[in-house]
Amino acid sequence: MAQQVRGVIAPGRGEPVRIETIIVPDPGPGEAVVKVQACGVCHTDLHYKQGGINDDFPFLLGHEAAGIVESVGAGVTEVAPGDFVVLNWRAVCGQCRACTRGRPWYCFNTHNAKQKMTLEDGTELSPALGIGAFADKTLVAAGQCTKVDPAAKPEVAGLLGCGVMAGLGAAINTGNAQRGDSVAVIGCGGVGAAAVLGARLAGAAKIIAIDLDERKLATAQNLGATHTVHAKDTDVVKAVQELTGGFGADLVIDAVGLPATYEQAFYARDLAGTVVLVGVPTPEMKIELPLIDVFGRGGSLKSSWYGDCLPSRDFPMLIDLYLQGRLDLDAFVTETIDLDGIEAAFDKMHHGDVLRSVVIL
Repeated sequence: MAQQVRGVIAPGRGEPVRIETIIVPDPGPGEAVVKVQACGVCHTDLHYKQGGINDDFPFLLGHEAAGIVESVGAGVTEVAPGDFVVLNWRAVCGQCRACTRGRPWYCFNTHNAKQKMTLEDGTELSPALGIGAFADKTLVAAGQCTKVDPAAKPEVAGLLGCGVMAGLGAAINTGNAQRGDSVAVIGCGGVGAAAVLGARLAGAAKIIAIDLDERKLATAQNLGATHTVHAKDTDVVKAVQELTGGFGADLVIDAVGLPATYEQAFYARDLAGTVVLVGVPTPEMKIELPLIDVFGRGGSLKSSWYGDCLPSRDFPMLIDLYLQGRLDLDAFVTETIDLDGIEAAFDKMHHGDVLRSVVIL
């Protein structure tokens, strides 16, 4: 039987969010209903609210979540009722050309639940990133549920569902940071701070955090940055070169996604170094680089999609590291809030006052 639960929707472009009654259907084949325990307030949710993703309003916001599987549909074998799971927005298909080549983290045919959650009047909702977890319960594809150790706190585990995984993966998976490397991270919000943590976990010898906000630089230091650069009055490229013997960093991660920061990343890397773009640009942004510089500097220019993660591989491993005290995920939870605090959380995020506000349900 379908259930009525509370959920936070974005009714129209730029309009304030509001709490509505949401109808969650019973799970169909390949689907699961999850009782949400915690969900982070991510910048992507703000993009949805502002109409920056698409115009499929109303949106059911929230996607960076953890909870308990309540029920599953026919054919579901990967999870069962009672499992503690982190929700992910890239359920791999196992059949596309990336999956069949053994690269499922690049899956080109990820999927969501086929049924729609609705408002009481039958209006279909568009769940953010196919999840919609600012709700007491949500309907997802079973492949979007990744079982992890239930000893982890939900408000921490859920962060792996988006921002923290994006940053960690940009350093470890996409950037392939190695022991002894020098790593520079441009932009130290939630994703950039996680990239710093990932570089530290990989054993990088020098980790340079770059930002305009002293508070974010201080957080990056606490997470493992060995040096900081305040970008407001500093030539970022020269600063990174000076900190790396005049050469540039082995790996530079752009966690901002602006043409200016990407150009800084490009020139702040060493010869044959790697640039990873994990900050998401807008469609109208363009960059122009001398082709001779692209050729002459060698190395790799990469984009990182979701930290190039494979949830079934990475989420349990990272939760285990957290429980062993080797991965400080608690540092990302600035505050916990109720559902009715989301609009204020967006404002705090916009002003750089938090790494993550996390809704507890």
